[in-house]
Amino acid sequence: MEDEAPVIYGLEFPARALCAQAAEADQIRFLVGTQSLRQENQVHHIDFDDENNIINKNVFTHREGEIWHMSASTLDKSHLATCYNKTSESRAEMKAAIWKLPSDFDDISTEDQSSMQPLQLVCRLVANDLGDIKSVMWHPTGDGCTIVGLADSHIVLWDIDTNGSSAKMSSSAGLEAKGQPRMTCCSWDPHHNCVQIATANDTCIRGWDIRNMQQTYVIDNAHGQLVRDLDFNPNKQYYLLSCGDDCKVKFWDVRNVTEPLKVLSDHSHWVWSVRYNRFHDQLILSSSSDSRVVLNNIVSLSSEPYGNLVERDDEDHDDTEGSIPQEDGVIATYEEHEDSVYTVDWSTADPWVFASLSYDGRLVINRVPRAEKYKILL
Repeated sequence: MEDEAPVIYGLEFPARALCAQAAEADQIRFLVGTQSLRQENQVHHIDFDDENNIINKNVFTHREGEIWHMSASTLDKSHLATCYNKTSESRAEMKAAIWKLPSDFDDISTEDQSSMQPLQLVCRLVANDLGDIKSVMWHPTGDGCTIVGLADSHIVLWDIDTNGSSAKMSSSAGLEAKGQPRMTCCSWDPHHNCVQIATANDTCIRGWDIRNMQQTYVIDNAHGQLVRDLDFNPNKQYYLLSCGDDCKVKFWDVRNVTEPLKVLSDHSHWVWSVRYNRFHDQLILSSSSDSRVVLNNIVSLSSEPYGNLVERDDEDHDDTEGSIPQEDGVIATYEEHEDSVYTVDWSTADPWVFASLSYDGRLVINRVPRAEKYKILL
């Protein structure tokens, strides 16, 4: 049986912000934010009907400015956070806010021109003059009332009240380094009671304990050039994934950061985004400004390094040779994009579906090849 064709959805504006609707466990849904200087920006709420291989959508207006980063609440599927460029009187600032999708967002429209309602502002995330807010992360498990953000050279923690209508900055920590270091990305460790995060600035990766805002480890020169993205393994403690402008994807054990565990060199330009599959963490996605998305199977560093062991019938082999583990390697390269692919993300409802977004506003929804899926499952 052949694999399903990819599904392509075109936005009319440039875009670089994409995330799965994290608190939605039943439907395959993604959120996409546009980046237009002249037009009113939008958030597209995408519903993928995998049985019929079609996309349904709702479009909401985001009137504050162009969206540079977006993250969906892990607790309430109607909430999301955006980092946006606010221009006023010849000055541009990066700000952040929490928004609520209008109450009827579940009524997905199939019409080409669905009426556009504005997002409802819940609260603004204020960083008290610490700088431009680059990204915002929700608590990984949805249990806590804390949000973490990056503001230039600072980590900022906000406490969110129970109904989510206000956010108060509770603590912050700054980088003490030469020059004016600016953080580029971060990831929240879902293990160890969710008290650790990792951040990147320039070519360095740093671990932090958010209880006392102290550094726990530093990986100097983690990449030859700027580090673009980080992601913790959701199922295996201490394992961190990184990518950067040196065209590399690297795997780290944060207990021993002298050398990476593995380096992938599948891209020919900057790698902007990397993601572990939340269910089968041997599946690794990466996207790059070489216009490609690469799906790797890195079973050797996964939480199930031997997969489903294959029994041998040959009685001449002793027990130590009774299994054939899967080998690491590229599963597939996806080339439906024609521009830089800034973001890639897995569906939180279906472990075999993922979306990628390129700057020209092209959203592509793809699946893990069936043959690979059955290798993992059977």
